[in-house]
Amino acid sequence: MELLDVAIVGAGPTGLACGIELKRRGISAVLFDKGCVVNSIYHYPTNLVFFTTPELLEIGDIPMTSLNEKPGRTEALKYYRRVADHYGLTVHQYERVLGFDGTSGNFNVRTETSDGEPHCYTAKRIILATGYYDIPNRLNVAGQELAKVIHYYREAHPYYNQDVLIVGAKNSAAIAALELHWTGARVTMVHRGGGIHHNVKYWIKPNIENRIKSGEIKAYFRSQVKEIRQHDVTVVTPEGEVTLKNDYVFAMVGYRPDFEFMEEHGICLNEATMKPITDPVTLESERPGVYLAGVIVAGTHTNEIFIENGRFHGKQIAEAIERSL
Repeated sequence: MELLDVAIVGAGPTGLACGIELKRRGISAVLFDKGCVVNSIYHYPTNLVFFTTPELLEIGDIPMTSLNEKPGRTEALKYYRRVADHYGLTVHQYERVLGFDGTSGNFNVRTETSDGEPHCYTAKRIILATGYYDIPNRLNVAGQELAKVIHYYREAHPYYNQDVLIVGAKNSAAIAALELHWTGARVTMVHRGGGIHHNVKYWIKPNIENRIKSGEIKAYFRSQVKEIRQHDVTVVTPEGEVTLKNDYVFAMVGYRPDFEFMEEHGICLNEATMKPITDPVTLESERPGVYLAGVIVAGTHTNEIFIENGRFHGKQIAEAIERSL
């Protein structure tokens, strides 16, 4: 059984930052991810442009360059691959962490590769940096399990000349609605609120609102989906129920951390916010030897932590682990 100083669960930007800071201190670490390096960014929309500037995405003091003011998905993927190579990080891609048991200094970590091969490791410390993008919020309506219901928008082309319903009105929903409309889909939006969310970026909000005002994109506000069927959907609106012809539903209603995994492994959560209880300085949880990094520290308030601030968790945790080993 392989002995590790630290097992890092998740190889996103925060997990990579943790690995870098540990390596700088001479502490061995292996990163595990059920997908590829920065798997969540890989699954972002193909044409995504970040809302931030390159320097705020940097980790490990490696400069990030971009052709434009704001970097795109492809540039970010290239950057994080380069950083992993530069620091020689040990990343086990496509190896899911099933669980762990034991105590600080002697954890047993169980994993499984994508071909079903089981592995087991011993680790002195564990860092959970699993993000939140893997578990979409559910609509909790009949028909939500149909194959036509999609939680991750990648690109618009497959939906040309299709009737598409977008549930939600934040950035991801607005961007998807615009791209789908421009590509020839017939787009309808449904949102519980009274309009496009006020936090939608300033260069997107007027565009989507103008498309709605002109009737190019249909929108039902203060409304919600009641039922999804193979060829149509029922929407409850202030004027009553309407049935809409439909080929695809994009449920762009957000994502959440894997609270169940944390609770199963002794991580105590605040009942109101679902924030894990951690030491504010070290980010160690109430289970000794288990540290949390990145957006999962924010519980259901996933808009509080992004790459821009989560990347600094690595230094906090590495310093704490260095003192404890």
